Amino acid sequence: MADYTTKDIRNVVLLGHGGSGKTSLVETALYLTKATDRMGKITDGNTVCDYDPEEIKRGFSLNLSVANVQWNGCKINFIDTPGFLDFQGDVYSGIRAADAAIITVDAKAGVEVGTELAWDKASSSNIPKAFFVNKCDDNEAHFDRVYSMLHDQFGSSVCPILVPIKNGSNVKFLNLIEMKLYSFDASGKRTESDLDAEAEAVAEQYKENLNEALASTSEELLEKYFEEGDISHEDAVEALHTGIVENSIVPVFSGSATNLWGCTFLLDTIANSFPRPTAKKVEKVIAGDKFEDKPIDPDGECALFVFKTIADQFGKQTYFKVMNGKLTNDLVLTNATTGSSEKMAHIYTMRGKKQTEVTSLCCGDIGMIPKLVNTNTNDTLVAGAQFEYKKINFPHPYMTKAITPAAKGDEDKMSTGIARLLEEDPTLLYENNAETKQMTISGMGDMQLDVAVSRLKSRYGTSVVLDNPRIAYRETIKGTSDVEGKHKKQSGGSGQYGHVKMRFSYGEDEGLTFTQSVVGGTVPKNFYPAVEKGLLEAMTKGVLAGYPVVHLAADLYDGSYHPVDSNEISFKLAARLAYKEGLPKAKPILLEPVGTLKVTIPDNLVGDVIGDLNKRRGRVLGMNPAEHKSGYTVVEADVPKGEMMDYVIALRAMSQGRGSFDFAVDRYEEVPGAVAQKIIAESHVEED
Repeated sequence: MADYTTKDIRNVVLLGHGGSGKTSLVETALYLTKATDRMGKITDGNTVCDYDPEEIKRGFSLNLSVANVQWNGCKINFIDTPGFLDFQGDVYSGIRAADAAIITVDAKAGVEVGTELAWDKASSSNIPKAFFVNKCDDNEAHFDRVYSMLHDQFGSSVCPILVPIKNGSNVKFLNLIEMKLYSFDASGKRTESDLDAEAEAVAEQYKENLNEALASTSEELLEKYFEEGDISHEDAVEALHTGIVENSIVPVFSGSATNLWGCTFLLDTIANSFPRPTAKKVEKVIAGDKFEDKPIDPDGECALFVFKTIADQFGKQTYFKVMNGKLTNDLVLTNATTGSSEKMAHIYTMRGKKQTEVTSLCCGDIGMIPKLVNTNTNDTLVAGAQFEYKKINFPHPYMTKAITPAAKGDEDKMSTGIARLLEEDPTLLYENNAETKQMTISGMGDMQLDVAVSRLKSRYGTSVVLDNPRIAYRETIKGTSDVEGKHKKQSGGSGQYGHVKMRFSYGEDEGLTFTQSVVGGTVPKNFYPAVEKGLLEAMTKGVLAGYPVVHLAADLYDGSYHPVDSNEISFKLAARLAYKEGLPKAKPILLEPVGTLKVTIPDNLVGDVIGDLNKRRGRVLGMNPAEHKSGYTVVEADVPKGEMMDYVIALRAMSQGRGSFDFAVDRYEEVPGAVAQKIIAESHVEED
């Protein structure tokens, strides 16, 4: 492999709706550049990028993968990302490492939810974008309709570059910059020809859109365009390059990845006009609670950013981008995040799962290092002064299930397997809920959790069962009661005697508020701690459904003792007896966790969301236009946690994946009567 410098590197992330052809496009690029000698097919399970057994079994991408190709003296690192929402963590990782994005669009389906989400994510990261309208070989492909959708939805910066012209089964492609017709043979080789009458008519239809977008890249060109009414070939080539690099235009290409149509032209444009890693000149670094710009210096001290970790049964692979300087295999870098030192002994470039060892990588290139013990996704590795690059802000997982091993005694095996999965996927969360005494696993959706379960079985040999998690309800009292508890036991020799009189009421503090108003020493002071301890132990189990009791005030006002038989255990047990008798008389109630929900949703779906929240016992607090998303509204509501278990799936179904939400439990509220009765009944069934 040739030695490349920073100016020769192109890092391109492939985004788009599931099934729009991202993996096929990489496969085509690998074949056309002779990196592979045959075209893999997703249906055959033999593509370079979908190599994980789960991906082969399911027939779509689950992980980010990297594949490099060499074209026209450039090294293009393609970052293939999953299209399904459950695996969007890898989309964030891919965008972080890329310098430009290609969004694939199905020529038959047009703009889909995945297209919109890809556009939003790439735009929020401010990286240049291009569209590749794929599957133009489909009988129902309709480029004109798809282009109109792209132009209408994403604005006038979207401009056509390569337009398909169909004539029965014959498809030619019109290059609007060169004003030439291309036809592609079975090997992807292209033949140029001059425009015929039909192509002239198509050019007439699209040329104005292209010229307006190109002219907007500079003031001088805009003036020239208004004066002359056209843009010269030289100006058009320059404006295309400038517009892509500066992210002011979004070119639209077309073709068919499986038929090799349009792909050589796309590779040409990536090599000639897509930005090199130093195009943005600076990278964001963490400075306290804000970010600062750090210039990118290809000749400076080496610094890496880890954007992806793959951790399977064979070990750990750390994927990184060289953000500054040059990486060589004799370096020892410091992990600025953890403080540990890491040897860079073996450096690899990746092509799917195929590893090629190299001795060095230039600034901007992407590589992999195996077996780094103390380095994870989002870490920064540096050779000199300590600093950290801006981290990837992964979405929070809200789809939660209780997880238990299918076989007894497999708890350790399960925990070890999950720990490896968490290293690989930051959008998975594993928790031990002390209150409900359950292990829970959370993800972006049910498909991601299903894949996690499959991987635990295939990689780590542990079968697990997923179930609905318990809700951490609590209990308290609304009224007051005045009771006594007497513990008396005589069994030869010294006995046990403890006697307390107590008043129970609602307490302002969350736990137990214990007071004593004993007069005349009827209960000696040295037994007060035992009484308090007895109550605290009893409060772990309420009288309604066995949930912990909160906000309890207990006043010890009287009692009696025996000079010989009274001891701490006796008063502890007496306090518990008083608790058991007193709480049922003090109007006990069930409390449920309630949280603030913020749903970001397209304006036309606000009514559906509010209707659904009403069914979930939600209280809508207000609505505001979304700050960074035109045409979207943020609905804020208070919703009980118990009604949120399937909200990820429900919102996705309601909005076709366009909606998103944040939810955080912030308080406990009384459960309405009918719901409380159902919860109490269920808890008794569980106990039995």
